[in-house]
Order: sequence, then structure tokens, then C-alpha cells
Amino acid sequence: MSAIPVSGDRVHALLVDGTTVCVRPAGPGDHDAVLRLYTGMSDANLRRRFFTLSRRSAELAAARVTRPADSGYHALVAEHGGRIIGIAEYQKDARASGDSAEIALAVSDGRHRRGVGTLLLEHLVSAARARGIRTFTADALADNHDVLKVFADLGLRAVRQFDGPEVHCLIPLDDTEDYRVSVEGRGRAADVASLTPLLRPESVVVVGAGRSPGSVGRAVLRNLRTGRFPGRLFAVNPKAATICGVHAYPSLAALPLVPDLAVIAVPAAEVAEAAKECGTLGVRALLVVSGGLDASQATALLAACRNHDMRLVGPNCLGLANTEEAVRLDATFAAAHPEPGTAGVAVQCGGVGIALLGGLERLGIGVSSFVSLGDKYDVSGNDLLQWWESDGRTGLALLHLESFGNPRAFSRTARRVTRRMPILTVDAGRTEAGRRAAASHTAAAATTTMTRRALFTQAGITATRTVPELLEAAALLHAQPLPPGSRVAVVTNAGGAGVLAADACAEAGLTLPALPPQLVDDLLRVLPRAATAGNPVDTTAAVSEEQLRACLDRLAADDAVDAVLVALVPTAVAAATGDVLVRSLTHAPDRRSRTTAAILLDQETPVRLLPTDTGQIPAYADPQAAARALAHAAERARWLARPPGTVPELDDVDTDRARAVVAAHLEHHPDGGWLDPRTCAELLGCYEIPQVPWAWAESEDEAVLAADRLKGPGGQVVLKAHWPGLIHKTTEHAVRLDLRGDAQVRAAYRDFELRFGHVMTGAVVQPLAPRGIELFAGVVQDEVFGPLVLFGLGGTASEVLADQAARLAPLTDHDVHDLITAPRCAPLLFGLDAPGPVDLAGLEQVLLRLSRMASDLPQLAEADLNPVLALRDRVTALDARVRLLPRDAHDPYLRRLR
Repeated sequence: MSAIPVSGDRVHALLVDGTTVCVRPAGPGDHDAVLRLYTGMSDANLRRRFFTLSRRSAELAAARVTRPADSGYHALVAEHGGRIIGIAEYQKDARASGDSAEIALAVSDGRHRRGVGTLLLEHLVSAARARGIRTFTADALADNHDVLKVFADLGLRAVRQFDGPEVHCLIPLDDTEDYRVSVEGRGRAADVASLTPLLRPESVVVVGAGRSPGSVGRAVLRNLRTGRFPGRLFAVNPKAATICGVHAYPSLAALPLVPDLAVIAVPAAEVAEAAKECGTLGVRALLVVSGGLDASQATALLAACRNHDMRLVGPNCLGLANTEEAVRLDATFAAAHPEPGTAGVAVQCGGVGIALLGGLERLGIGVSSFVSLGDKYDVSGNDLLQWWESDGRTGLALLHLESFGNPRAFSRTARRVTRRMPILTVDAGRTEAGRRAAASHTAAAATTTMTRRALFTQAGITATRTVPELLEAAALLHAQPLPPGSRVAVVTNAGGAGVLAADACAEAGLTLPALPPQLVDDLLRVLPRAATAGNPVDTTAAVSEEQLRACLDRLAADDAVDAVLVALVPTAVAAATGDVLVRSLTHAPDRRSRTTAAILLDQETPVRLLPTDTGQIPAYADPQAAARALAHAAERARWLARPPGTVPELDDVDTDRARAVVAAHLEHHPDGGWLDPRTCAELLGCYEIPQVPWAWAESEDEAVLAADRLKGPGGQVVLKAHWPGLIHKTTEHAVRLDLRGDAQVRAAYRDFELRFGHVMTGAVVQPLAPRGIELFAGVVQDEVFGPLVLFGLGGTASEVLADQAARLAPLTDHDVHDLITAPRCAPLLFGLDAPGPVDLAGLEQVLLRLSRMASDLPQLAEADLNPVLALRDRVTALDARVRLLPRDAHDPYLRRLR
């Protein structure tokens, strides 16, 4: 897979009509282009921008925008087609405390109401926040309705003050949920508009459609034609007049009209030039099925798309399809056309795409749209989720993603979309050759598997291990209502089959409750004499169609269970053959209020959908498959039943001081590294993370004095040696516990000096902590996924037992609850074998403060609190390590293309 080019400060983003623009800082070389923008404005717009008609104002503004940058001024420009079409700038207010700046905005005539100004302001807000600016101010004429609307619709709490013909606006730059929702709304509208030429084109050209049967381009063209695409269809081949009955032209320039979508199927060396020709012609979207591009070819392809305002699927992909009746687009080289339906499918691997399409076809689940993302230079799973959210057809989203361009933006989109439809994915790339070669417990625990699972869990995505498991879950979610809980009643005509089904349910995390006595009596009245009505319900092989139907109806009507799983095997009893019993499932009163699934042990296909009088019932050949599907459905129901979490406010956090501590350390250690104990404690103190009292000692006399001051009720203290790079103190035997009296403290310090004197810089002295539950809390900054908070059993057992849970920051109140309850040690925290629970509120605060610290400080590579002592009345970090790296702040929610 080729690397996706990165453009530094230059980013590309979408306007609300789907147009691609480049947003970048202004520079001295932009003077003439900026002046051209101002002088091209009408008199009315020039007056609204400068409050005067003087052209001198435009010259001064152009000089200011393109002057060398300084710390108090910042200007951004938006480019399209090589021309600057918008400018946004701020100047710090020298009269204010340094956290306020005045802004100005200009958009070229003819570009108003297309989102240019709003997009520029979003990027200016992000840049200002990173530089400590907390408020924007702006002056505008009262009749400048366009700019006032931009300020009002931004999503920030703009306050207006009218003063005659002028309006003074005050815009706090608080990072609120309302602002993020506003940004997402604009991004969604722009995304859908930009994808329309891809997924709803009115005309298509295939570039590179060959005459030989093995040509990929020819296969795509054939599928477009046989799929009855209703729009104009063309081929480009200089050596053929027609291909597959479609008129062929010698070049793109010879086409009778500009197509919306171009499918490129030429050799890798010719892809970028073909893309550039398409862009020059005015094509709006590209589908590149060609593969094998090297880095320079990849850069040229993406540059052509960005410079010419085209969205791109691929390269190296199977193609895309939209089964909408008015579109009927099959631009793939798959063997069969996808059937229309409600499942949206996006995959990176073409082989997985073929498997998913084949599996859905066997189930009878049609496809709304299918996109093979390939090397995913541009269009991603995030784009497709937003398309399916808006297309009015998709009710089930299936994803196979091997990588994530912006996981935090993907997570927010998925959290919103999955409340409207199930999102299922195959958790690809779960295994690792070994644990990360990391120094801290946190980094060692934060595997790729754990990070991906945290993303899927928090976003409400149903993550499966294999493609067959995904299809199993999709069948149930497509055909049946969600169970309100995880209580399952198993019904079987063979005791052994019932035991297998019950075991499978238990292994999947489902419960088989004892049935209420009244329900048991009702079941026994309608079942054969030898039947038993425990759970599983054994109907015996003598059960008839009518008896089984009556049994299922009673279970479906009772609130004692949430789902019914029917395990049937063929028997030699004439009244109970397999087909007859299956009929009792499919011809019955409406049971849609209760989730129902079947296990047909003689079934040859892994899963199929049985048509019923009122819908469909999924039937599985294997009990584990049925139980897994029910467990996925129950987990989705739980996720939907819980309201979205909120990130709690922490009022006693000193973010400015924390950033100053980080900046000071990196100034003296440009390559970063582990903090010394004093700096580490200072940083944790900025977030009020509770730490045990401690003192720093650089000699045995200092150690004795500190021990005398800090010793606990029993007089014991702890001595910990320290030197730069020391991580695992216990492994290095650099910790001495339970020291009493001056002599033991001196002896311990001398021992450290004897063994570590060549590297030791000092020692930490602490009182001996009381007995309690030792936990572990930490955070690691993943360069792709962002900060990941981990929690679990701590002390020396943390890595041996690997009892940890993880969630991506920023943590919501629900995330914190899940972190505390997920590890196997959770019952200990809630009072198992103890007089009462530990300080759960204090534990939540530690995790929230770690999350906030990591979210505030992108330079925080790792933070490791181990052990964290949990008692009934308090939670305290006994040992802490923090590692910093020189990293710039990155706004994961800023609108930009990959």
C-alpha cells in the first residue's frame, strides 16, 4: 500500500457545495494575489470590509496579510483553482491580557454563501486556541448581514453590541460540544455534496477499457453496461471504436461532454497523467482501480485530485456500486451485480468485499451502496458513514477497515450514525508478533488490539472477529428486533442440542434465567407429557408443529426472557420432522416483539434467513454462531439504552501552568524523555492528581531528615533510588520498604550509592503506605488514535495478570464507569471480601484527570501511575512516571481532507 502524501501546513477541506479548497498560512509571496482579491471586490463589499471605499485600505491590508509572521498576528488564505478566494486574520489585542485577538474576514465576490468564510474561521479558531487565545473580537457594519450570519452560525456564543452603524462582536473560543456539533454538521453537508459525483453520477467514462477479455477496465465497463446504468457512458481507448457495445473515444478531450465520474484503469505509470487530464477537463470524481503506484506516483495522483477539485476512491480497489433505482451504478469488476437493498458496505480489501457481497447475497440482504476503498488516499470509511446517514436508504453499515486516517473524527461520526443504524466491522489486524517493546506498564499494555477495541466499544460499533461472524450478526440485526437484555430461553427437541446451545450462550456472555413457575406451568400444558420446562426447555422429539408453536408463542409473550433460541434436530418421528418444526417458526402469529433465532443442526449453510409470515428469522448451523449473534444484538441494545456520556468539567485544573512545565522541560531536553520526580510531581499537581507525600534526598543525611519528617504512625518509610531512564524500580532492586529508624535509612541509602552511584542522582523518601488494593492507571499517546487511558490491577502483578481495560480520551462519565467495572478485579473495588467499597468517586477523579492531562498536552507520550492505592476513604498514587516528547498540538476535529 503506497503512502499517502502529507502537505504540512497546507490542508485541503470541503466547502458546503463539495468544492475542494486549500487552506494555508499567508506568506510574503501572496501580496499580489491578496491585493487582487481586494481590488476585485464591489464597492459595496469593499465598504463592508474596510468601512470605507478607499482603495488605499486594500493596499494596506494586503501588506499586513503578507508581512513576515509574528507571535501576535496570524493570517490564513483559502485557494481554489490557483486563486485566493478568502482571507481570515487575527491580531492580538495589546490592551488585553494577551488572550484576546481582533479578527477580520474577506471573501471574494461570487464566493459568498458557500462556506469559505466559515471554513477559514474554523481553522483560525484552531490556530488561535493553540496559541493561548481565548476570545475573538470583531467590528462590522450593521448592514453586513453576511459576516454577522457567519459569526452567529459558527457554533460559538457570539455576543453583539450595537453602536450606531457598527456592531461589536465578542466570540469566546470555548471548545464546547455545541461548536463541535456545528462543525460536524457543516462537514457532513460538504462531504455528502462532494460524494454525489462518485455515487450518483449522471455520466461515467472508463479510461483504459481494453479490448481483451482479461482487461480490468473492460470488466468495469461491462458491469456498468449490463447493470443498466441510465446515464451517459463512455470509454477511452485510442485503438478501438467500441468496447462492450459502448462508444470509445481516442482521448478524454474528444468526449462530447464532461463526465461526472472517471474510472481509471491504466498502468500505474500513467495514472497521475490521466487524473490530471480528467481534472483539466472538469471531471468531479475519480475511481482508480489501478494498483502498484510508487510514492511519487501517489503524490502526483493526489495532487491532481486536490488541485482540480476531485474526490478519489482508491487506488488499488475493486470499484464502487450504488443500487439506487435512479442510479443503477456498478463500477466494479466483481463477477455479479449486487442486489438492491439496505446494507452499506465499505472495505479496503477487494477480496473481503467479494466475500461480503457473496455472503449478503446468500442471505438475501441487498446492498444500498458498495465502495472498495483500496489504498484509501482520499475517501474513507468516515465519508461513507456520513453518506449512508444521509442517503435515505441504508439501514445497516458493514465495514472492513485495516487503518484509520482520523480515528477520533471517525469515532464521533460513528457514535452519531450508530444510533440510527447498526455499524458492524471486522476487527482486522488484531494479532501482534509480540508486545510493544516499551519501558512502562502503560505502553506495554496498550496494544493495537486494546486500542481498536476501545474505539469500537466507545463508538457503539459491533466488532466481530471474522467475515462469517460479521454476516451472522448482520443476519440477526437485519431481520430481528433488538433484545431488551441478555436473558435467553433455549427451546429444543433434543436434550443434547439444548445443552450445546446453553453452553454457547453462557460462553457468549448471555444468561439463561430460571423460568417463572406460572410460565413453566403454561408450557407444560401445551407440550408433550415427557417434556421439561426448565431452561433449556426440552420439548422432546415427540413435539408437534402446533405444540412447538404454542410453546414459542408463550415464551415470546412473557417478560421473563429477552430472546428465544430454538435448537432443532431432525428426528425419525413422523410428526416432528425437521421441515415441520421449521414451519412452526415461520408460520406463526407476530413474534416481532421478542428476538428469535434458530439453530438447525442439519443445515448445510452457516447462516440463512427463513422467511416468515411477518418477516425473517436467522437460522444458524452452529450454536456458537447463534449465541454470538444474540450477544452482539444484546450489546447493541445496551449501548443504545444508555444516553450519550458527557465529559465532566474539572474546575481546579491549571492547564496554563502544566503547559509551562512541559515547555520548560522540553527547552532543556529537546528530545524529550522521562521527567525527574520533582517535575513529574509538579505536572501531576497541575491536575490535582493525589500523590503520597514525598521528599527528594541527595545524601544519606537528607534522607534521614526526610524520613523523620514523613514517617507514618508506625515509623516506617520507603526509599526509592532514582536516575534518568530508570523505569522498573522493583526489577532493578531500587526500592527498600519498611525502613525504621535512622540506621536503616542510612544503610539503605548507602546500599543504593554502592550499587547505583555511577548513575543515581538521588532518592525519593515516602511514608510506608497502609495496606489496600493496588491498582494501575495510565495513559499513552497513540500518534494515530490519540490518548488512550488504561486502568486495572496494579503493583508487581500488573503485567503478569494483564487485567486492564482501556478507553480513548477524552473520557466521558460513562467511559470512566466502564473502565472501573471492566477489569476482572472490579468486584474487589466494590467491596467483595471487604467491609465496603473503595473510594470509587476518588478513583473516577484520578482517571478523569489523567484523561484531561493527556487531552491538554499532546507532548505527553506516557504517564504511568503504579501502584495507585485504593482505600475506603481515599485514592493515592504511590509512584508516578511521565515521559514527554516534542509534539505539536493537533486538532483532530478540524475539517480537512486526508
